[in-house]
Amino acid sequence: MADASAPAPYTLVSRLLAELFGTFMLVFGVIGAALFISKSTGPLGVALAVGLAVLTAAYAVGHISGGHFNPAVSLGAAAAGRMPWRDVLPYMAAQVVGGILATLTLGLYGVLSPSIRSLDFAAVSNGYGTASPAGFGLAAVLIAEVVATALFLYIILGVTAPGPERHVTAGFAPLAIGLALTLFHLVMIPVSNASLNPARSIATAILGGATPLAQLWLFIVAPLLGALIAGFTWRFLFEGRRRRVE
Repeated sequence: MADASAPAPYTLVSRLLAELFGTFMLVFGVIGAALFISKSTGPLGVALAVGLAVLTAAYAVGHISGGHFNPAVSLGAAAAGRMPWRDVLPYMAAQVVGGILATLTLGLYGVLSPSIRSLDFAAVSNGYGTASPAGFGLAAVLIAEVVATALFLYIILGVTAPGPERHVTAGFAPLAIGLALTLFHLVMIPVSNASLNPARSIATAILGGATPLAQLWLFIVAPLLGALIAGFTWRFLFEGRRRRVE
């Protein structure tokens, strides 16, 4: 994740294409696994798919754009002073487009495969109440998504923190982030089908029907709120308490 004070070595177009690619990979991995293999593997297969998708995409193009692949991560990075605010909306737009292209690609598989009658995007969309896999209500899902996203951002901000200690995690940040996302999906899939990412939620809701679209607001608001909490509190909680070395 780039330092906001440093000049970007790549053009904005290059960075947006990297974000589009990475978000495509993330959504393609998690939704493809949920649609095609989850019945045989359960949540573990889906959680591993999204973690591996983020890990590999971050190693591939993270050096270009910072490897956010998630509007919540971009917002949290800006709140923590890790990227310019002016880049947040373009990043978000590229991420949403990448996610939508991924679900449209998966949907095309169903259209072109006679043996597959239909792909149930509603079942892999995020939801609460009757749309929650375990029946969690609106308030529970809202709190869970805020907390999980905030924790995810703390991990991202920690393993990508600049400074003299950076050598400890240099090169391993994508691994830590991918494993963290796997962990949070294992916890959150029964709760809400695990969002933590508005681009992922938008991508499935547009093909999921009335209920996912009606409940989509929560999976935009909650991850963004969690990201802002983490971004604005990161320096106070961690960097502000770092001991000075004389």
